[in-house]
Amino acid sequence: MIPGTGSQPPPSPVPAFAPPGVRPTVTLAAVLRVRIAYLWRHRRGLRLREPRRFTEWIQHRKLHDRDRRLPVLIDKVAVKALVAAALGPEWVIPTLWQGRVLPDRPPAPLPLVVKARHGCGQVAFVRTPAEWVAARSRAASWSDGRYGRWLDEWAYAQVPRGLLIEPYVGRADTLPIDYKLFVFGGRVAFVQVHLDRATAHRWIVMDRDWCRASPPTRDPDPARPATLDRLIAGAERLGRGYEFLRIDCYEVAGQPLFGEVTVYPGSGLLPVVPGSLDRHMGTLWRQARDRPDPPRSP
Repeated sequence: MIPGTGSQPPPSPVPAFAPPGVRPTVTLAAVLRVRIAYLWRHRRGLRLREPRRFTEWIQHRKLHDRDRRLPVLIDKVAVKALVAAALGPEWVIPTLWQGRVLPDRPPAPLPLVVKARHGCGQVAFVRTPAEWVAARSRAASWSDGRYGRWLDEWAYAQVPRGLLIEPYVGRADTLPIDYKLFVFGGRVAFVQVHLDRATAHRWIVMDRDWCRASPPTRDPDPARPATLDRLIAGAERLGRGYEFLRIDCYEVAGQPLFGEVTVYPGSGLLPVVPGSLDRHMGTLWRQARDRPDPPRSP
């Protein structure tokens, strides 16, 4: 139910085609790459046949999940139409320009943001003409590469290579707080709050009731966003019918804004702290997979 409306949301607008139904061919080389990377990053072996941790389920998805909807969701251009249809155009940060090669001059007034449509973490904040020159240099390498192959992230390889430009939604040199909502089987369980992304990047994990789930740090608990109920409802609307999605959003001037969808957070190679949280998220993924509603990956 959408908070404040008393009504059930309409069906998901994501294209209703099912996974191909054919078990993908998984090469021994791919399995070895995934196992070695996991061992190197986590200092423990990977349970691939019976994942228990969230980080293990991500490895399983990389090798076995060929749901044809995933590339559309992580395509930073194509996904905006889906979000606008599901949540309304006011949730969507407009695209000012898209293409393969950035023009010599900014196509819109500064400040603005340059992103790769087919990658993750490939972003440049442009506030000055000098930063535009630097962004053009960086973005050229983004367009030339096929993101995700070296980490066996299948879905990214299916997205057309390209760039897009969006308006800068921060204030001066301050980036907006990034709220990353972890949606298991259509229900938000946790919100990862990213602070000071441009300077001293760090994050805190809160549960949906805004109780801290990550260990204590020098930072106090982040303030509950005024639009948390709307953020949760929007993320659950987008995440219905999937075992797991991470929906990244902002809150700007009292308005929730959609950022992007992530299907392989940290490629499953960043530690989830504490370990009990990694295991709990893994349990939630398993439970979502065992329900009849979400489409099942092989």
